[in-house]
Amino acid sequence: MSVRICAVRAWEILDSRGNPTIAVSCELSSGAKAKAHAPSGASTGRHEALELRDGDPARYRGKGVLKAVGNVNDILGPAVCGMHADDQRALDERLIELDGTPDKSNLGANAILAISCAVARAAAIASGMPLWKYLAGTRTPRTVLPMVNILSGGLHAGGNMEFQDFLAIPRGVDGIRKQVEAIVDIHRTARQILDQHDYELTGVADEGGWGPKLESNERALAILTEAIDRSGHDCSIALDVAASHFYNDGEYLLTSENRRIDAAGMANLFEEWCKRYPITSIEDPLDQDDWEGWRTLTAKLGSRIQIIGDDFFTTNLARLNRGIETGAANAVLVKMNQIGTLTETFAVIERAREAGYNAVISARSGETEDDFLADLAVASGAGQIKVGSITRSERLAKYNRLFEIETELP
Repeated sequence: MSVRICAVRAWEILDSRGNPTIAVSCELSSGAKAKAHAPSGASTGRHEALELRDGDPARYRGKGVLKAVGNVNDILGPAVCGMHADDQRALDERLIELDGTPDKSNLGANAILAISCAVARAAAIASGMPLWKYLAGTRTPRTVLPMVNILSGGLHAGGNMEFQDFLAIPRGVDGIRKQVEAIVDIHRTARQILDQHDYELTGVADEGGWGPKLESNERALAILTEAIDRSGHDCSIALDVAASHFYNDGEYLLTSENRRIDAAGMANLFEEWCKRYPITSIEDPLDQDDWEGWRTLTAKLGSRIQIIGDDFFTTNLARLNRGIETGAANAVLVKMNQIGTLTETFAVIERAREAGYNAVISARSGETEDDFLADLAVASGAGQIKVGSITRSERLAKYNRLFEIETELP
């Protein structure tokens, strides 16, 4: 295939929280056209690539992205027109060069990522291949195991409890259709348990999980365990702690429980919970810059469970390499917009694989109906995906695409 980029155009759209994000369309010399959307996070790490916002309080309380749109239409788009659409590395390197900053703060990671994905999707169309197959290249595609929000707190649910998400991982069935069917049952059973105990629901969280007001973080864990048991499905539990967001001056502030815990106390807490509940994965159990605490916790629990770095690694190859060298964590959460291009995203996934670390392909709390992530997850061979709960169209778009891909895989 030898098709070139003819036109790149951007405009402002809304994400699942009603905040602006950027959409980009790409047209190739073959006539193939495609578009892609940039997602947005609420629980963001300190070391993520910069999502460029306008800062104009008169528009969307400063969250507009017209600057990023302008950067695509006036700078990035014209600069990549004429490039080969099937040379993703060269495209992404050019976008990075044009920005000229380590964190893409000049032109915006949201602008750069939307172009990176739109061009890849257009190139796949031009090649006549499904996106997952095109992205895979010489990689071995693989079906994915979903990690699904059931109960939520933290920044995703109004701070009703500190820990951000309590998730179910289906273990007893093969295939995404049957796995999601089991999760739907658990999600509904969890709501029945909350209603039976007269718990106040603060609403549905950003990613579609239930947002109950509970007396403790452990109570959410107990309710999820009960929901799994009642449903009769073989599932384990994952925690997304997002600990950096309730960390202050060496302590973790569990305000809902009126107590403070240090890093050693958090490690002991998780060790005790792993004995009493079917936990197989914990994400961001400690602050994003507590390297020694992460190393100690990984030595304590890493042989038994998956310990994922999200805010800790921010899909950043340098930070992942440091974690590998120091024995901190044993898995990386992969969010494209934390780093800003497809090439850099794949580099992190492949480095994790080389080091024996797991990779979990993840959506953001602010999503759109763009289903690119489903194809990326299968193409990467990572084997795990985390896109939110089984409600809300921006989540279901990814699951529904995975259902379709399952019929396309050999």
